[in-house]
Amino acid sequence: MSTTVVNTGTEGKTWGGGSGPLQASYGKMMMWFFIVSDALTFSGFLAAYGFSRFKFIDSWPIADEVFTHFPFLHGVEAPMYYVAFMTFILIMSSVTMVLAVDAGHHLNKAKVTIYMFLTIIGGIIFLGSQAWEWNTFIKGDYGAIQTKGGNILQFVNTDGQRVALKDVALVDTHKERIQQESKSGIWFASESALPSYTVNEVINGLEAKEDILVRTQMLDENGHKTVLSREESLKYLKDNGVAVIEGANLQVNEYGSPLFADFFFFITGFHGFHVFSGIVLNIIVFFNVVIGTYEKRKSYEMVEKVGLYWHFVDLVWVFVFTFFYLV
Repeated sequence: MSTTVVNTGTEGKTWGGGSGPLQASYGKMMMWFFIVSDALTFSGFLAAYGFSRFKFIDSWPIADEVFTHFPFLHGVEAPMYYVAFMTFILIMSSVTMVLAVDAGHHLNKAKVTIYMFLTIIGGIIFLGSQAWEWNTFIKGDYGAIQTKGGNILQFVNTDGQRVALKDVALVDTHKERIQQESKSGIWFASESALPSYTVNEVINGLEAKEDILVRTQMLDENGHKTVLSREESLKYLKDNGVAVIEGANLQVNEYGSPLFADFFFFITGFHGFHVFSGIVLNIIVFFNVVIGTYEKRKSYEMVEKVGLYWHFVDLVWVFVFTFFYLV
């Protein structure tokens, strides 16, 4: 058997395609590998969120009722406005990063410095906004009652508008309040912190105020939460109410299913960590630009590398925004 050897002119070389695959440097290729692997991680998280939402679709919180706050505008209903503002800021930071990369290709140090600085400011504003949103979500706004089965009961007036517990409960100032623990009370119910009101105070308030109704977390055929009649509200609350819920955490959620809060904290927190990491990288590159490191090298490729990462973070937020706030 004879063997035919094809002479390619690259004897002794394993790779004969040029200086690198797709004419990309080693560092840029490694950044692309990281982005692809990280994209698969986020895809898995969002797929798990989508599956859980589909499974509990009848009791899933409505985003327009959860994210209604805007800084310095207390009491103003602005559903999704601040989240839209956060998204706009992050997208604009991606635009300034593009301009920084383009200025780097032209070896324009002054413009790279300005656009990198604006990118960092945009990232800081977004991260600060996310921290404010977390804080607001954790504290809650209206409060709710948790039932024996773990469902959430909210309160509305006869016009269907949410009513806070503070406007329902009749506080008994003569009775000492004791924090409920599973070892000394109901075995499946405990309070991590003493709530502002007791279940009995809420029941007494509901009995005294005839214009208040109970709304369950279950959705009707029109996609709205089910509102009980006056008689049903009193009976259901007396028979099933076990704990007062204020805000949201990894165990309870005044807006509905606790799974929503679990996924919200985990996925937005994971994305927020990526934003924080991107800000740190951008600051390091920014100071290298200022001291002229890349100008001496006659190459601003490092700006392009962190730019790829920043664009990825922005793109991931578009999907997170769609899954949590729009769908």
